[in-house]
Amino acid sequence: MFPKIPLPSILLIISLISLPFCFGSHIHHKSLNAPKHEHFGLMRRSHRASKVPSSSNQATLSVDDYGAKASGNDDSEAFMNAWKEACSSGSTLVVPENKVYHLKPVKFSGPCQPDTAFMVYGTIMAWSDMSAYEEDRRFWIQFVGIKNFRVDGAGKGTIDGNGKIWWQHSCKTNKNLPCKDAPTAVTFSQCNNLIVQNLKFQDPQQMHMNFDQSVNVRVSSLIVQAPGNSPNTDGIHVTGTQNMFISNSVIGTGDDCISIVSGSSNVRATDITCGPGHGISIGSLGADDAEAEVSNVVVDGATLIGTMNGVRIKTWQGGSGYAKGIKFMNIDMRNVSNPIIIDQNYCDEKQPCHQQGSAVQLSDVVYQNIRGTSASEVAIKFDCSQTEPCRDITVEDVFLKTQGRGETVATCDNVRFVNRGNIVPQCS
Repeated sequence: MFPKIPLPSILLIISLISLPFCFGSHIHHKSLNAPKHEHFGLMRRSHRASKVPSSSNQATLSVDDYGAKASGNDDSEAFMNAWKEACSSGSTLVVPENKVYHLKPVKFSGPCQPDTAFMVYGTIMAWSDMSAYEEDRRFWIQFVGIKNFRVDGAGKGTIDGNGKIWWQHSCKTNKNLPCKDAPTAVTFSQCNNLIVQNLKFQDPQQMHMNFDQSVNVRVSSLIVQAPGNSPNTDGIHVTGTQNMFISNSVIGTGDDCISIVSGSSNVRATDITCGPGHGISIGSLGADDAEAEVSNVVVDGATLIGTMNGVRIKTWQGGSGYAKGIKFMNIDMRNVSNPIIIDQNYCDEKQPCHQQGSAVQLSDVVYQNIRGTSASEVAIKFDCSQTEPCRDITVEDVFLKTQGRGETVATCDNVRFVNRGNIVPQCS
């Protein structure tokens, strides 16, 4: 016969037995409701997980199965036939490795089934005969109107613009030649939820890449390469595009490593190595009296090596609109000419540009934690408009010394600025 246990004691024993299980449930509940940190790296990984199709449940199509030979002849038709099937079925189109495929101008158009992908393991090379581009000299490869789309090189693939023949016929190389359009190697136009990663782009006819009128773009782990004297070979050109994240890329060109122009907003670039080239630029803006709108651009974490400019904003006289909410942060300059420059009298014409009465308004621009060496005596140059002076320009913890002997200087015209922290050189 068991002794009687008082009811309060029974309740106490039950509480003690159940305590560990209640505690474990509490921890699990807390983790589910932890605050979400605003961090681009985490956003990028989450984006990839949700957008990149898994190989286990997605059909794979090889361009070889549609007649591509990689024999030096034109494989454009085979690529187009393979694309039509991949796009209509939401499959992965594969360009096999250890092969070189030659293409004339091609346009890969949507809409496609979700999660269509383009895997480049081999090399795609541009057709060398310039006459093949006469229908529209502005484009070589186009991806147009595609949603939830990925272009991936898996660290193996190369897109080669075969651009030397175009550079030789450029009016910037030979002043006696007329100026004509040359193709952008790869254009992404009107794409939504786009990933471009793990690819090498080299020797374009003109620009390497243009992201045009697209939304939610993630670009990462690219090698972008052209000689420093190749004309107009911008690395990554952004126009009319919103919500773009560029990361972990090495860019060396004959023009801007990254250029961001009108209609673009919420663009962030981080972990960028630039050089040779003309630096990282906002603009040019306002050419031909045009209205420009650029906002919320952040360059956070970059190394520039031997470039013609560092971080630059360039606008033409006579334009209108604005460029605002721009931050250049945590940047290492190594023997860079014009490390920090605003040029509102930009002129890229044979004849001098005339003084005009309007300009793109620049405001809310921050330069923070920028250090290193300048190849020019003038390390900071704010050449702002007399009509529309630069406003709310903040310079914080900037230290730029000369590569050799002598001191750096800052020239600051028509600018309203604030200095914070340790700054060398300073606007006076």
